[in-house]
Amino acid sequence: MPIYRRKIVRPFDREALLKEAHQSLDASARRRFGKQLLSLGALSLLSGCDVTDSKSAQDILQGMSRWNDRVQLWLFDPTRLAPTYTEAQMTHPFPFNAYYPEDQTPVIDGSTYKLQVGGLVRDKRSWSLPQLYALPQVDQITRHICVEGWSAIGRWGGTPFHIFLKLIGADLSAKYVAFQCEDNYYESIDMQTALHPQTIMAFTYNGKTLPVKFGYPMKLRMPTKLGYKNPKLITAMQITNKYPGGYWDDQGYNWFGGS
Repeated sequence: MPIYRRKIVRPFDREALLKEAHQSLDASARRRFGKQLLSLGALSLLSGCDVTDSKSAQDILQGMSRWNDRVQLWLFDPTRLAPTYTEAQMTHPFPFNAYYPEDQTPVIDGSTYKLQVGGLVRDKRSWSLPQLYALPQVDQITRHICVEGWSAIGRWGGTPFHIFLKLIGADLSAKYVAFQCEDNYYESIDMQTALHPQTIMAFTYNGKTLPVKFGYPMKLRMPTKLGYKNPKLITAMQITNKYPGGYWDDQGYNWFGGS
């Protein structure tokens, strides 16, 4: 098992957080932050206008989003476990969720499937399904929380991701793990979440081979993250220090996406 360093939670310092938020903006947005933030809010309230399309508003909102990601990462405790549940509490049926209809989910041929591994790793060989299935497996019954406002409890089985990262000789001091998926989805997570004991490479659902609609042959299951951060139909992963973004993150969602 990996050794985790417990973070020391510092007292909340409002002035320090505001200063960091201010510094997270680029120079042009920073000059407008103090004098325009209030006027933007006032204009919205008084006129009912949508000003979020303005360059000034977008700069400020994007800067605050980046700051929010850093705060969430700072507060994240890699030793704290998400709640687990009983089989009686599972959601039936567990809902399908994607940016396309269920009948358009890609079908991967498991007999030829290869998980590609790249980036800051010692062993870049690809992995077949039999090789992945031979790894240590655990089960967890955890809650999937969707940013759309619903949640569902399901039973997922698979390999703790930290075990796989160690097997491939991943640089555990790197910042990001990025994923590519068969449905053209892509996502990335922080290394602390990758090493969390409940982050698993899921190969089964409710004791059976992972259904196509849930991401066969593999999805990353993270009960500490919102649903959109849990990629499925994974075909490749990369360990990197270069910010990789994500499908929804690049459209304005917070990148850290903690639940």
